[in-house]
Amino acid sequence: MSTPDPHGAPTALAARAWAHTARFLVTASRLHELPEPGLPEIAFVGRSNAGKSTAINALARHKRLAFASKTPGRTQHINLFHVGPADAPDAIWVDLPGYGYAAVERTSKQRWQAAVADYLTQRHSLAGLVMLVDSRHGFTALDRQLLGYVWPRVASGEVKLLALLTKADKINRRDAQRSLATAQQVLAEVATEQSDVGVTLFSALSGQGIDDVALALRSWTSSPSA
Repeated sequence: MSTPDPHGAPTALAARAWAHTARFLVTASRLHELPEPGLPEIAFVGRSNAGKSTAINALARHKRLAFASKTPGRTQHINLFHVGPADAPDAIWVDLPGYGYAAVERTSKQRWQAAVADYLTQRHSLAGLVMLVDSRHGFTALDRQLLGYVWPRVASGEVKLLALLTKADKINRRDAQRSLATAQQVLAEVATEQSDVGVTLFSALSGQGIDDVALALRSWTSSPSA
């Protein structure tokens, strides 16, 4: 891996190289099936069609690491990935089930969305949350509801938050900046002095935002408090 800068912060090259080490660890359908908490965990969450799996695969530079179903809402398990050296991983990425897709059997939807809420509120090793929001639509009512589950932990500084405004390649520059400003306003309304909250435009297709995201995630797990 590349050497960090003299001040100890990871470089973009080092952060990308770290992200590229992501590999599958385990899958679970309920919280109690997850491994015992240990390494810092970074969870990815978003609506079923927000481009979550595509974003994970772009960060890892692996086309099939995170499974993107052709039918949104069909990926109903929590998938974990080790990140870091093969013999000494230093973080875990957590791919949480997508939410909000209507064409899914109600009982199944309630079960896996409860698992997501439980993970966000109860998982002690959760260090950071990457929330994927379609840049064309912004924060929906369901996005705000999910944010509410984890917000007490974000507000206290226990969990860091990065909102990715996905599919930025599908809108023009003016609309992209409008989407970014609106998202910043949404998060600013609930931010506290203790919270570590960020937002960035992201496109897996063009590569926009990949360096920024990799740097953020690496810093979350390489800081003394991680």
